[in-house]
Amino acid sequence: MENAPARILLNEDSFVSMLYLERRRAERTQKRFVLVLVDISRIIADGRSARIVQKIAAEISDSTRETDIIGWYVENSLVGIIGTELGEAQPKLIRERFLEKLRAVFENVLGKDKSAGSSVSFHFFPEEMGEADEDHSANIALYPELPRREERQKFQLGIKRAMDIIGSAAALLFFAPVFALIAAAIKWTSKGPVLFRQERLGQYGKTFKVLKFRSMRTDCDSKIHEAYVNQFIAGQVDGDAAGDSQKPVYKIQADPRITKVGHFIRKTSLDELPQFWNVLMGNMSLVGPRPPVAYEYRAYKEWHRRRVLEIKPGITGLWQVKGRSRTRFDDMVRLDLKYARAWSIWLDLKILAQTPGAVFTGEGAH
Repeated sequence: MENAPARILLNEDSFVSMLYLERRRAERTQKRFVLVLVDISRIIADGRSARIVQKIAAEISDSTRETDIIGWYVENSLVGIIGTELGEAQPKLIRERFLEKLRAVFENVLGKDKSAGSSVSFHFFPEEMGEADEDHSANIALYPELPRREERQKFQLGIKRAMDIIGSAAALLFFAPVFALIAAAIKWTSKGPVLFRQERLGQYGKTFKVLKFRSMRTDCDSKIHEAYVNQFIAGQVDGDAAGDSQKPVYKIQADPRITKVGHFIRKTSLDELPQFWNVLMGNMSLVGPRPPVAYEYRAYKEWHRRRVLEIKPGITGLWQVKGRSRTRFDDMVRLDLKYARAWSIWLDLKILAQTPGAVFTGEGAH
C-alpha cells in the first residue's frame, strides 16, 4: 500500500514488549509466529553503524510484510523480526523464504563480499513438542523479559536463595528423627527403597530428580496417573467423579497403588520432606510452583507452561495454602502465575507462615 505508514526499527524495550504481547496473543489464538534473530554486530563494527543500520532497517521493512514486527532484540547487535500469521506453512519453508529475503537485503546494502558477516537464527512459537522428546527446556530466546527481570531482582533473589539454604538445612536437621521413623515404617510395611526419585521439570524446563518418601508399591504403572492427569488438565474430571460435589482433586482418590503408610504420609505431606534436600541443592525453592513431570508438561496448554518458566519450583506455594489438591488445574496455574508476578520476600514469608495450617488441617491433600 502506497499510503501505509513507514515502519520503524523499534528500540530494544519496545521490541521485547511486542514479543511478549505476541506470545500472549499466540497463547490465546494458537496462531504461530517465528522470531528471526539477525546478528549484525560484525557488520556494524567498522564505525559506519548508523548509516548501515538505517539502510538495513529500510530494506527489511520493504521486504517483509506490514504485519511483521522489526526492532532491536539486543541494541546494536541483534535485529529481531517477528513473523506473524504463519498459517500451516512448514518451518523449513518459512526459514528458506526468510533467508532468501535477508540474503537479498544484505547484498543490496553491503554487496556480496561483505554480506556473509551476518548470522540468522529462527525460533518458533508455540514450541513444538512430541511424545518422544526428552528435552523440555524452553527456548529462552522467546522469553527475553525473564532474564531481564531476574537481573532487576538480583538482590531480592539472593535473599530468597539465602532463605532457602538456611531454611532447608534447618528443616533437614529438625526433622531428622521424623525421617528415621518414616523410613523405618516404610521398610517395615512394604518392599522397596525408602526414597522415591522422579524426574521433574524445574525452571525453564530443566530436568532434575525430585526426592520423596515412597508412598506406593514398587510394581506400579505410571500410566494410571498419566491418564488421570491428562483428563484433569483438560477439565474432564468433575467433582462427582472425584468424590466431591464441589471441586475436583489433583490427585487420584482411593488410589490402589498407595501403601498403608503412604496414605498417612501423603495426607500429611510428610512424603515431601526429602525435598528440602532439593531446595538445599538449588533445584527447588521453599516457595514456588510445584514441579511437573514430563507427561504432565506435554499436556499443558501454552499459557499453562508459563508456570514452569517464570519462577523456580518450590515445596509450597499459593495453591497449596488456598486449597492444595482441591483446586481446579486452571485455577492452580493462575495462582502460580499470580505468585510469579507479585513475588516478594514478604509474600514468601506469608505463604511459609500459612503452610503449617494447610498441612495440619489436611484440606485437599491426598
